Amino acid sequence: MSNDRLLEIKNLNVIYKTNDGIVYAVNDLNLEVNNKETLGFVGETGAGKTTTAMSIMRLIPSPPGKILSGEILFEGSDLLKKSQKEMRSILGQDISMIFQNPMTSLNPVMKVSDQIVEMILLHKNIDKNAAQEEACKLLEMVGMKRERVNDYPHQFSGGMKQRVVIAMALACSPKLIIADEPTTALDVTIQAQVMDLMRELKDKFGTSMILITHDLGIVAEICDKVAIMYSGSVVEYATKDKLYNNPCHPYTIGLFNSIPKLDSDEEYLEEIGGLPPDPTEVIEGCSFSARCSKCMEKCKISKPGIYYLDKEHYVRCFLFDNEQIEVQK
Repeated sequence: MSNDRLLEIKNLNVIYKTNDGIVYAVNDLNLEVNNKETLGFVGETGAGKTTTAMSIMRLIPSPPGKILSGEILFEGSDLLKKSQKEMRSILGQDISMIFQNPMTSLNPVMKVSDQIVEMILLHKNIDKNAAQEEACKLLEMVGMKRERVNDYPHQFSGGMKQRVVIAMALACSPKLIIADEPTTALDVTIQAQVMDLMRELKDKFGTSMILITHDLGIVAEICDKVAIMYSGSVVEYATKDKLYNNPCHPYTIGLFNSIPKLDSDEEYLEEIGGLPPDPTEVIEGCSFSARCSKCMEKCKISKPGIYYLDKEHYVRCFLFDNEQIEVQK
């Protein structure tokens, strides 16, 4: 494993047992994140992005969820083999998460400063006064006035609550932050402010980040690499420049074609026909085959492997079977 690699996920499989059958949420997933790198994790609702994030955090609810197989290597050590006690020391200190909805991420009956102090005292050997001062500095860093640190969550707007959540995520200077659609519940103007703040603080702290989103515009602004997810698998993984200049998987191409273009006068946007497969359905071939205009017969009966187009770009598609290169991992 490269010294620069912070996180590497290998062949991860996660299921949920439901009344309707087994949901195959994550299937044979592979991805990696390097130190100080931001990975954009893109896909439709239900593609398995949040399940992957919860797997990294070891927060998959069991039952009904279960990690069937795979490895999640953080600094070379498999998180799936850690005890609950070991994971409690890692979460918050080494890995933090910013959840989708700031309104439900905060305790409504605790002052915001106390919530950050609680996180600091859990992982740092300092007294409560020093932790209180650190909490105040963190809140000032995310653009809040010191006199508001003793306010309760209901006294803040959605954007300010998200700033508190970001401050909590940064409280122990983690090596990796997982941001699960952090601007979904915010209006467009506040979204831009929050993303600018996250980019600025990530650079300041030298933190790696996984940004889960369905917005390719946000990915273009702040990510270094991009993983495109479909039906529980990463179907294309590349640096941002390579993915945006040379999208290869038919699903990735479909996503880009569905985005409005400023330099064209098209009356209608292109769409990807059909619907994602039922997650309880066992699919023999490629999960995108039913919607793919380039589908071949073998796509319906066999699952494509990972084909490397170069060391920083792979795709799961039989169209590139003869174009891959040998990559030393």
